[in-house]
Amino acid sequence: MIDFDLSEEQKCLQQMIRNFAKTEISPGAADRDEKMSFPHELIPKMAAMKLLGIAIPEKYGGAGLGAMETAIVLEEIGRVDGATALIVASHNALCTAHLYRFGTEAQRERYVVPLAKGEKLGAWALTEAGSGSDAAALQTTAVLDGDAWVINGSKLFTTQGATAGITVMMASTLPGGGAGGISAFVVEKGTPGLTVGKVENKLGVRASDTAALHFEDLRIPKANLIGACGEGFQDVLQILDGGRIGIGAMAVGLARGALEESIHYAKEREQFGHPIADFQAIQAKLSDMSSEIEAARLLVYRAALLKDHGDDFKLAASEAKLFASEMAMRATSQAIQIHGGVGYLKEAPVERYFRDAKICEIGEGTSEIQRRVIAKELLR
Repeated sequence: MIDFDLSEEQKCLQQMIRNFAKTEISPGAADRDEKMSFPHELIPKMAAMKLLGIAIPEKYGGAGLGAMETAIVLEEIGRVDGATALIVASHNALCTAHLYRFGTEAQRERYVVPLAKGEKLGAWALTEAGSGSDAAALQTTAVLDGDAWVINGSKLFTTQGATAGITVMMASTLPGGGAGGISAFVVEKGTPGLTVGKVENKLGVRASDTAALHFEDLRIPKANLIGACGEGFQDVLQILDGGRIGIGAMAVGLARGALEESIHYAKEREQFGHPIADFQAIQAKLSDMSSEIEAARLLVYRAALLKDHGDDFKLAASEAKLFASEMAMRATSQAIQIHGGVGYLKEAPVERYFRDAKICEIGEGTSEIQRRVIAKELLR
């Protein structure tokens, strides 16, 4: 018999985050979205709950939990605010996870500890103007000069780019070497030669800052290399696999929020003398939304459990991310349809959920890339 129930500890975590999201995150979500206002006030509150080091061992300041618990947290936060969910997801799964997994013990002590404690936010800089899905085509370079790396180039679409205290960035240490010449480095805020460029005005997740980063003769110590020189690209792919589980969980949360708002509205809104919940057309939409949300959640949980058990989760992560993200777009679109004209207004949470959901089909690898990964795994 397969048991799909959460443990008592996981249920307690779920309820704790649900209450926190409702009381602390939800009230200001719409205003932050409208003003593109980063939720600085939430960072110390989330840090106190160890939400910025969920899967990092306690000895480094984290909560010592796993991918399953991370998925639970991100769904509950995503239920009320995609932007805050993205902040938590990217901080945990990208920058912090990269340093913890591939960094030296000295790097863990210096960088992972303040990240896991929420004393500093993390960013992960990979994308460039000419390298999006083709990440191996990046042009930023790192040249060893004595005991320092000299970095030149630019990054786009860096989540937490303007707010991060610690950034993991990828650069080519073998120009023209493609994937085999890419290495990862850690850069601290305030390092001479690092400047923050344009903060993007986005369709959704607007309270999560997305910025360009520019590196001009930036010098960092030789010790700031993460992992082996020239092997950074393989590390990047492993980090992205883990991050996809979080994006899938965030998508489930957004879709669940859209469904719950739609159920409430359908019961209250009357047309032709009846609540619209009485109409089969509305019931069909709600039924489809609920069924797909449950299916997506199970895919996310499966990928998370495989990761926690130390099994190969690459295929499962891409399947979960692909299905959950596209499901979230369908669910939030139907939620707007159920709300009718009201759903098209800024005052309606479902309008924001719809805009926030779109990033789930793009970030951590587009849907097209997920299908490529899935097919490659199936056919190898």
